[in-house]
Amino acid sequence: MAGGTDGVSSRESRKKARDWGALALLVKGWGRGLGFQAVGIADADLTAAEQGLLDWLGVGYHGEMEYMARHGVRRARPAALVPGTVRVISARLDYKPAAADGWAILDDRRSAFISRYATGRDYHKVLRNRLQSLATRIAGEVGDFGYRVFTDSAPVMEVELARRAGLGWRGKHTLLLDRRAGSYFFLGELYTDLPLPADVPATEHCGTCTKCIDACPTRAIVAPYELDARRCISYLTIELKGPIPEALRPLIGNRVYGCDDCQLACPWNRFAQVSSELDFGVREGLDRASLVSLCGWSESEFQERLAGSAIRRIGHERWLRNLAVGLGNAPSSPEVVAALRARANHPSALVREHVAWALAQHGARV
Repeated sequence: MAGGTDGVSSRESRKKARDWGALALLVKGWGRGLGFQAVGIADADLTAAEQGLLDWLGVGYHGEMEYMARHGVRRARPAALVPGTVRVISARLDYKPAAADGWAILDDRRSAFISRYATGRDYHKVLRNRLQSLATRIAGEVGDFGYRVFTDSAPVMEVELARRAGLGWRGKHTLLLDRRAGSYFFLGELYTDLPLPADVPATEHCGTCTKCIDACPTRAIVAPYELDARRCISYLTIELKGPIPEALRPLIGNRVYGCDDCQLACPWNRFAQVSSELDFGVREGLDRASLVSLCGWSESEFQERLAGSAIRRIGHERWLRNLAVGLGNAPSSPEVVAALRARANHPSALVREHVAWALAQHGARV
């Protein structure tokens, strides 16, 4: 846990004299001043969520995300991950960009659909820097204290913590929902040893709605609040390192990085506002680019154009794998076939296999 070297006894003496309720209000105000749309505080006891995590891992829904199983129950035990943790400060940062209509792009099979969270700058650095600034501001008020910043970078149950911090409720698609912002936002956490008063968890407002479940192209939402990641397009196009199962390729359509269908279908997202964050603005025309044009990027172009983007983490090889699937599902045209044939002799067997499949969908040979 980060902090200075004053020692435990010094920290404890300061804690006894502190008005923690007043500090909690200050923390939330500082967070909003840093650009977060909401800040809440959760206790660190996630015992009630632990069995659900173990059951999810037990049936193998995590697929090849071995780190999920490796960390196991540490996700549900904040103090085991960061000793001394008694509270978690959860923060929300809206990201919805002023992008082309998602459904329109999905309907145009010549275009590439990229999850809207990834059309701008990588959110990890943005959230991490702001959370660190919040921690620095707290330290300026209370002195040295124990903390650690997390931005989707460690075994953290961020949705459960945000729910307990009052930032929203878990939707049937497993994402956090807020009545004023839908689900187009990032979450970040500050694990701390400060005994701040915890907020009241938000109430649920999904009712009988199942639009997110009905909209899932691959039926990855196998039941309300239950996601089989092995069928999820976000998993298939981002986390999966090997071949995409052939039976699922036609269902992926033109989604080449992530999938927003469950969010696009959610009625609560009609309240989501376009983010004012310049970092989350659309870059490189990624909200409406054609599959053919993206497939033409060389590896150096991929690295240069996507510098600072979350997409860059999958590498050029998997980028071409995903584009090959998208082109295989695109309307047949000389341009589509030519784009695929240009990659038919790629050094990567993974790329070649997906290109061959895609060409076969158009009745073309390598």
